[in-house]
Amino acid sequence: MTIALDIDRNDGPVGGLLSRKRTIAKPGFNRWLVPPAALAIHLCIGMAYGLSVFWLPLSRAIGIEKSVACPDLSLIGAVFTRSCDWRVSDLLVVFELGIVFLGLSAAVFGGWLERAGPRKAGVAAAFCWGGGFLIGALGVYVHQLWLLWLGVGVIGGIGLGLGYISPVSTLVKWFPDRRGMATGMAIMGFGGGALIGSPLANLLMNGGNLIGFDFAGFGSPENAIHLPAIHYAISLPGFRSAASVGVWQTLVVMGLAYMASMLVGAFGYRVPADGWRPAGWSPSQRKSALVTTGHVHLDDAHKTIQFWLIWLVLCLNVSAGIGVLAMASPMLQEIFAGSLVGAPSVGFSDLDAGQKTAVAAIAAGFVGLLSLFNIGGRFFWASLSDKIGRKTTYFTFFGLGIVLYALAPSFAHMGSKALFVAAFCVILSMYGGGFATVPAYLADIFGVQFVGAIHGRLLTAWSTAGVVGPLVVGYIRDAQIEAGIDRALVYDRTMYILAGFLAVGFISNALIRPVNTKWLVKEKPDAAKPSQAHAGATRGVAGARQKFSVAIAWTLVSIPILWGVWKALESAVKIFQ
Repeated sequence: MTIALDIDRNDGPVGGLLSRKRTIAKPGFNRWLVPPAALAIHLCIGMAYGLSVFWLPLSRAIGIEKSVACPDLSLIGAVFTRSCDWRVSDLLVVFELGIVFLGLSAAVFGGWLERAGPRKAGVAAAFCWGGGFLIGALGVYVHQLWLLWLGVGVIGGIGLGLGYISPVSTLVKWFPDRRGMATGMAIMGFGGGALIGSPLANLLMNGGNLIGFDFAGFGSPENAIHLPAIHYAISLPGFRSAASVGVWQTLVVMGLAYMASMLVGAFGYRVPADGWRPAGWSPSQRKSALVTTGHVHLDDAHKTIQFWLIWLVLCLNVSAGIGVLAMASPMLQEIFAGSLVGAPSVGFSDLDAGQKTAVAAIAAGFVGLLSLFNIGGRFFWASLSDKIGRKTTYFTFFGLGIVLYALAPSFAHMGSKALFVAAFCVILSMYGGGFATVPAYLADIFGVQFVGAIHGRLLTAWSTAGVVGPLVVGYIRDAQIEAGIDRALVYDRTMYILAGFLAVGFISNALIRPVNTKWLVKEKPDAAKPSQAHAGATRGVAGARQKFSVAIAWTLVSIPILWGVWKALESAVKIFQ
């Protein structure tokens, strides 16, 4: 903390460049330049969801083609061994550490972020996340697991937390009229990071087509119309070789790319001047009694019942969704089994090796499809919350979720893949929507002044849900299998229990009321009145330049998103083939 304060006082080029004052937007700044900056960071840190693409290659980093296993290897031995390949269970600790330190750093550094500004937090996030990949690459190169844990897990996890919360306060201040949409756009990027990062990592390791186009052509030379076959592709050779699985090289490339992208996003951040408002909008236009006109201090927010009710709302919504997401692949395989490969009478246990491989590939498409709805739901539901209110939006999450979870077993027993898949696509859209809507919900209840820091502390609900959801789904599944229940039926009870989670969330949401005015920060009598000086749009040549800059910024972040969506759809279509 002392270092941060010293930097703020520094008049030198580094301190000045990163100071919050340097990020205050000049009159006429186009606020639509801020969401692409946030996306540039969130699309990078979202790769946290895609780290599993490295586990299997790393489990044979020494043996290359086959793991060099050491049967009596202890956890301490795995941390320091240089002669045995790592177990997947040891590698999973990287992700677990990342999520833990995401929550811790978001909670601990939230107050500092509000004082230091989003640019300094974004730069710190860039060096932690990108640098974490570089340290992890060193750990893979010298085969030291503790370096991988430290780099990607601990240091990278701190970058995750700082990067995740860095745009929240800024965006709700720029878009007081569209809080949900603004935070939805940024947090959508976190869900989309794995869609881009996972296939990219696979291409860097193993090679393949970065961009490909195939057209079979039709007609014949004798016909009046003849279109020849066309094949176009840009291929990557991949780092995999006889001496390397290609992971450490991939981590270096992605770490440097992530660091560069996140630094661009961090320096693209701007905060509005004090009193700034969009043209034609005023706080009196708020549509709900829940929306406060004051601010609750960070030190007081957790003392209110509203904070803990919203904490419970987020935790239960995420627990239900993340439990399904963690088990999506085995769930589809075990419920539909042979029907996925044209053998409806064959149960999962009776599938041969070839059929199980085909079923697993189809289930991977299901996971990809859920990821798309997870991403789309973040923007759709958060934007809709601007129209219908945050409380009504969460009522929809819980009410509709209860119905869909309760009906899912029936869809499975009917053998309807379409209804089953559709139900869980909607459920996962609401899972993502819960993440994207909650910052706006907090801004409504507690005001915008400390919302970034309050959001950071609320993310401990995510850490809790990340343990509770998968644990409940996995435990019940295993208990049912041990009891001799057919694999196609083991998820029935799970769906009903998750519906019960949502019922408790529904009640918690219903109990949320406006915060008591005693918690609001008292304004100083001589406080300056809000200014409208920066509300108008820039016109003429300067305005045209701003619009051009907005178009370029959105194009740069849209290209990787569209590429990731295309790759996900390529896998998802296999479900219905």
